[in-house]
Amino acid sequence: MGGFGSSRLDELLIDTVTATGAHIGATYLLDDSGQVLQMAAEVGLPAPIARAWARVRTKDPVPIAVAVRERRLIWISGRQHLAREFPAAALALPYPFAAALSPICADGEVRGGFMLLWPAGRTPELTPRRRDLLDRTCATIGELLRAADRRGRPIRADNQPRLLGPRPVRETDPRADLVALECLNRLPEGYCMLDVEGRATLVSAPAADLLGVAPAELLGKRLWEVLPWLASPEYEDRYRAAVIGRQITQFVGRNPAGRRLSFWLYPGLSGITLRITPGAVSRGLAPDPVTGGDRTLRVIAVHEILNLATALARAVTAQEVLDLVADHVMPVYDVQALAILTEAGGRLRVAASRGYSRQAVDEFDGRPVIPAAPADRLSDAAEPAFFSTWDQLRAAYPDAIRSDGMSAWAFLPLVTSGQPIGTCILAYDRPHRFGTDERATLTALTGLIAQAFERARLYDVKHQLAQCLQSSLLPHTLPRIPGLEVAARYVPATPGMDIGGDFYDLIRVGDTLAAAVIGDVQGHDVTAAALMGQVRTAVRAHAAAGGSAGDVLAHTNRLLVELAPDRFTSCLYVSFDLRRHTACVASAGHPPPVLGRPGAPARIVATSPGLLLGIDPDAEYATTDLPMEPGSVLALYTDGLIEEPGRDLGDAIAALAARFDPAPGQSLDDLAEALVEPAAIERRTDDIAVLLLRDTSGGP
Repeated sequence: MGGFGSSRLDELLIDTVTATGAHIGATYLLDDSGQVLQMAAEVGLPAPIARAWARVRTKDPVPIAVAVRERRLIWISGRQHLAREFPAAALALPYPFAAALSPICADGEVRGGFMLLWPAGRTPELTPRRRDLLDRTCATIGELLRAADRRGRPIRADNQPRLLGPRPVRETDPRADLVALECLNRLPEGYCMLDVEGRATLVSAPAADLLGVAPAELLGKRLWEVLPWLASPEYEDRYRAAVIGRQITQFVGRNPAGRRLSFWLYPGLSGITLRITPGAVSRGLAPDPVTGGDRTLRVIAVHEILNLATALARAVTAQEVLDLVADHVMPVYDVQALAILTEAGGRLRVAASRGYSRQAVDEFDGRPVIPAAPADRLSDAAEPAFFSTWDQLRAAYPDAIRSDGMSAWAFLPLVTSGQPIGTCILAYDRPHRFGTDERATLTALTGLIAQAFERARLYDVKHQLAQCLQSSLLPHTLPRIPGLEVAARYVPATPGMDIGGDFYDLIRVGDTLAAAVIGDVQGHDVTAAALMGQVRTAVRAHAAAGGSAGDVLAHTNRLLVELAPDRFTSCLYVSFDLRRHTACVASAGHPPPVLGRPGAPARIVATSPGLLLGIDPDAEYATTDLPMEPGSVLALYTDGLIEEPGRDLGDAIAALAARFDPAPGQSLDDLAEALVEPAAIERRTDDIAVLLLRDTSGGP
């Protein structure tokens, strides 16, 4: 991020936090892929939480991602609202706060997002003044980004967010701290001033006395780093609750001598005032507004695991699993590279990676499995292994490969149902000591990663089988028929991995006779796909026998009633006489074709649709004759191309006809692509099939 640009960005963030009365703020910028939001700078968040939320994928179900993805302001009034609308974020941050999140735009494009947090309850709604300040800040940042682009020095987020402090209201006289300390020393309770990171900036003599240390030992350090007996999840959770929720919190601790101490945390913009009193909390005092007094405390490590578990439930590929793990684990534990390895035929395979160079992945992929040193062969392969240095790894695995200069590693075996399915490797670019808590947390993560990775593997296998079956049932190529130009497109539904029931075909019936069919079998499963293959076969057989368009559908219908009485199929059959330049259309409940004619607007072909195939064995199907002058293009399609929630089907067909404008000589492949592209971009929930046919028997 450029010097001037970063400074101005930081100023805007601090000014807006101050002007709106917020206690936390952050600026996010989209990375070059446009798929990941990176936190550029933040005010008021403890560093571990800032790192945990430093990278947010735009498709994640969290407020900042939704604000950017949908280009709208998101307002969260409190904890219940957050839990209702964004459960994953509520699990990760179970503290009371209100929040406003807004997209940052430049030149009509979303470039990032802006976040502000207030104490819950004090800001029941976003006031017009605060909304105006937020809008102006986002607009100014957009202008700043645009100006930086024009100068050829685009502003981008660094790997780690900039942790900013609030701007002081006025310059402080150094002597004021001495006066304040002297006043605090007169009080029987102990007081400490802590910044948002939990570091002590001022310690009174009574506080040092109660804690059993000299004030100098605490200054500039986090209390739990100096006092091991305060290094408990309870204290850290209460501290984070005070900082993020801006609520007074409390807990009771016991020093090494066995003396009970009560700790009260009073939050402010620049940090926390910690009050320490001997003994337990009096029964007459109000309960902790965050914990409710006796509620079991949840710690940030648990929140991270729950948040990751929620996110991994959506992962359907190995790379998605790794990306989600990387987003949650790499910033928090300062990991530089991550990979998931599998084994096949005695060789290692890199299923997915982040942070490793392409060269490192290529030189590792396909190598024989690296055996452990004889001294380590009795170790349990299902247990995580931690290597703080390259020498430690080489001692355990003499043939190990050192890639990209990494210097420490955590090997996390992925085991499901007692069977190893792979290994997740975390790599550090410098020697790293793995503490007891870190080992425990990373070990706990392996179960989540293993389950998600196993689901992804099964998904991949099922998806490949589905694609293979789908492609085997659709024609690989369409026959070349003199006088008839054709093009086809098939786009599967994007969510999930079900097999579609849409089909199309082109049949040569004679020297100047041809037939085209398109249809949609009810359902998205193997049964639908198998039935689709039977429909295609039946239509081909009856077409080859010389039946009329209506007869072909009638015979196919009787077969379907016998084969699958509980499945229905829409179908459109068109027979072409290329010598006479005519077509005959029969429909079984299928959307009507659209005809584009040279020099005239496209029109919807009026058909007389009969019953869906598979309902009534005695159903009959009327036919409609259609002139096909040379150069005319007939469009057959399935409803996935036109259907939209809440839109009338007739209006949707009319809209298709309005934009169907085939130009003379225009490639049908290009025309087909132009038809399906808008629907494919919108990620429709149904398959799309399109078949275009142009009469070229007497024209260009």
